[in-house]
Amino acid sequence: MSTLTFTNGRVFTGESETAFASAFRIVDGRVDWVGDAAEVADADAVDLGGRTVLPGLIDSHTHPALLAGTAAAVECFPPAVRSVDDLVAVLRGHADAVTDPGAWVLGRGFDDTKFPDGRMPTAADLDRVSTDRPVLVWRCDAHSAVCNTRALELAGISAETPDPDGARFERDADGTPNGVLTEIAAVNAVAEWIPAPTADEQIDALVTIGEELASRGIVAVCDLLSSRIDRPLQTFRAAAQRGLRARVALYPGWDPAAPLADLDPVDREGEVRVGGVKVVLDGAYSNRTAWVHEAYPGSCDHGLRLVDDDDVLAAGEWARRNGVQLAVHAMGDRALDRVVELFEGQEPWLDGIPSVRIEHATIVSDAYLSRLRAARMRFGIATHTVFFFAEYDGYEKALRVEQVPDAYPIARLFAGLDPLALSSDRPATAWSGADDVMLSVEAAVRRRTYNGVEFGPEAAITVPQALLLYTSRAARLSPLTGVGMLAPGFDGSFAVLERDVFSVAADEIADVRVAETWIRGERVFRRERM
Repeated sequence: MSTLTFTNGRVFTGESETAFASAFRIVDGRVDWVGDAAEVADADAVDLGGRTVLPGLIDSHTHPALLAGTAAAVECFPPAVRSVDDLVAVLRGHADAVTDPGAWVLGRGFDDTKFPDGRMPTAADLDRVSTDRPVLVWRCDAHSAVCNTRALELAGISAETPDPDGARFERDADGTPNGVLTEIAAVNAVAEWIPAPTADEQIDALVTIGEELASRGIVAVCDLLSSRIDRPLQTFRAAAQRGLRARVALYPGWDPAAPLADLDPVDREGEVRVGGVKVVLDGAYSNRTAWVHEAYPGSCDHGLRLVDDDDVLAAGEWARRNGVQLAVHAMGDRALDRVVELFEGQEPWLDGIPSVRIEHATIVSDAYLSRLRAARMRFGIATHTVFFFAEYDGYEKALRVEQVPDAYPIARLFAGLDPLALSSDRPATAWSGADDVMLSVEAAVRRRTYNGVEFGPEAAITVPQALLLYTSRAARLSPLTGVGMLAPGFDGSFAVLERDVFSVAADEIADVRVAETWIRGERVFRRERM
């Protein structure tokens, strides 16, 4: 039997906003006791030196499969890339490092709203990177991308090529595709020509991603499009055998043309399990593809609806039949209304957690929240603060003034909906290191954007409240078990901080770093001291 006692800490247990202890004990990987340091008689107890301890953190909406499947892509996030010229320079440098002369040059994460002229790069811009090699770079929302002329040629996309359903090949005035690929189906028409990494490469990438998560104090994740790699359950479980320690709930995407096979019971069990199925109902606000009731300011554009009712309902029936969650990407107010209209009268099929998760949920009014609570169906929400922090330039152009008080209203959600989480959506977020929990916590507390603009200050919450949305409240949103609290019976998984996040100045929260991360009683990360 393995026993570890930790004492002399400021231990936030995650049970409530005010629940703190100063000592705890882990036996065989699980918390056995939590209490006061004065009660500790173990001479071998680990002295935490007064440091702050949090339960292991949960990222309830992120994309490790997407990261593993595009491990060859160079990061092009702001603040490093803030112009088309910056983007071209980063891609050129990456091309020089990729020695295979026929290999694709890939990038991800640019945010055109931060470019001086606010325009999307085009094939003509990426032709400056290479005219011989195909080049593709994903936009920060991961819903759109840009490719060069060579990539269009390889994919067979010309002026005569029709737009995919729910997506667009943007075009010049004469109808020639200009390299801008708007929404997932258009991106996939080019990206499917990129040679996939091998299974071993994907597994190794997931292990590396797990190490990055540990450096953030993250011990459990929900992958909200795990089908971005082949055989995701087998691949993630192979990565766990190779060193991935985080708990993982997988949500493959629903493809109407290739419905998912039914699950075996074992697929829903263990530290890596299938948690549900995901449907992408609309696009994103930052590029005006979220499906909205009123047209975007200065336009007649209502965004894009990406799947019809029958497909959403079919995914819901699959989730019900297989005893897992339905997760629906819905950002625009029209998309959010449609989720409720389709499911509010249905009987929930899961106990303890929501049967239907709403992902992102940008615009939530009091009336909408009341409707969620009154529904027969049990809903939960995974939302963000890093979105408005990082992508303010896009939201400023996409939101009407009267919508801002209802945009990511975290305080309202915290008070009114129990299954609720903050999350990163990495890498579909316009910021380097978007999965830094402390960045999201600071944005939740200060309600300020990356450039200091105040964004709905009435929606601010406290540090303990924000951390609950990464711990116990987040755990109520998904089938991830054993995490979210430091309490008897839970995993002995926790993060030790270098500074006390509860007492630092609000504008220093994002600077707080994780010193150590422990998963099930084993230290898996320790930051080297400078």
